Amino acid sequence: MKTVVVGLSGGVDSSVAAHLLKEQGYNVIGLFMKNWHDDSVTISNECPWLDDSNDAMLVAEKLNIPFQSVDLSEEYKEKIVDYMFKEYKNGRTPNPDILCNREIKFDVFLKIALSLGADYVATGHYCRKGTVKNSTDPTLYKLLSGADTNKDQSYFLCQLSQEQLSKTLFPIGELSKPEVRAIATKLNLVTADKKDSQGLCFIGKVRLPDFLQQQLQPKQGQIIEIPDSFQAYKTTAPTFESKHEELVFKARKFKYLTSDGKQVGTHQGAHYFTKGQRKGLAVGGTVEPLFVIDTDVIDNIIYTGQGKNHPGLYRSVLLVRPSEVHWVRPDLAIKVGQSLQVMARIRYRQQLETACLYATTDGLYVAFESPQSAITEGQFVAWYLEDELVGSGVIS
Repeated sequence: MKTVVVGLSGGVDSSVAAHLLKEQGYNVIGLFMKNWHDDSVTISNECPWLDDSNDAMLVAEKLNIPFQSVDLSEEYKEKIVDYMFKEYKNGRTPNPDILCNREIKFDVFLKIALSLGADYVATGHYCRKGTVKNSTDPTLYKLLSGADTNKDQSYFLCQLSQEQLSKTLFPIGELSKPEVRAIATKLNLVTADKKDSQGLCFIGKVRLPDFLQQQLQPKQGQIIEIPDSFQAYKTTAPTFESKHEELVFKARKFKYLTSDGKQVGTHQGAHYFTKGQRKGLAVGGTVEPLFVIDTDVIDNIIYTGQGKNHPGLYRSVLLVRPSEVHWVRPDLAIKVGQSLQVMARIRYRQQLETACLYATTDGLYVAFESPQSAITEGQFVAWYLEDELVGSGVIS
């Protein structure tokens, strides 16, 4: 009998995942990860991780499976939190959930599970795993989108490796959220009606803005509004002598000075804001809402534009540096000079968009058929072939 360690988070998805694996005949062990207990960022008197741990334990008791709790807060601080603060301080916007999956759940947690004698780990992610047919290597695995397109979470797993996939099961990948809740209700699990977590990955009910403001010092700066008539937006594309020249031109970022616009307000730290953000600016009196189009963390300036269609929000090409390119399917990786037609997204829940990958000495250019709003440095772009996520990278 194969042994599976399930990451019981205290939510309904991992609860049902554990049940399904037990039904399939696996020897199932529930393991709760405690990833954060720093009182300096507590935003209420609640203790969410303790509530989640208790719910996970109650589920394990109900399913009659062994249960353990493991404290990974030291590893989480080193691999996720410190990195996250550094990125925000440098004006980039990391994705803590993707990092948590790559560095914690499918690395540190996986190694702990294997040390307990597990053959696999399992999570409550809405995605699926397949194998490559007609391959000379039978150990090649596919990371597939979840059957429920409304809940597909493959994007969050875009940095997984073949080795990590080989040891992972996704029991609820073929189900929809309502189906998962129905199973939990039928089993009378305490998590059946529990709301999905909206906090940081495995930290609990800590909102990211509050988290950042308690770790990065406030500093007042200018909010500058850039008009949509800004001269650089009207630059005519030159005649390109090569595809590479065209990609470099279209991937360029607009450079702003305070003299390019007018001051419309103040803020308490450019590193608290990200491109495309609308809330939190506290500036009124404009015809359309202001959106962040760029941040300057060196001089502590936020540049904004009116309306979601402001030209400063849009680009059609982005670059992933060579060291930041990751292929879930290394056999599909393209070499310098090659290109690949794909579908891609730059954020969770975004509809997949038609794009083409171009491998160059600069790195991997991702050229979208349609301009994309708020392409943000530090975030991840993931690319797909049909329903398979084949690679990803950090936007530079």
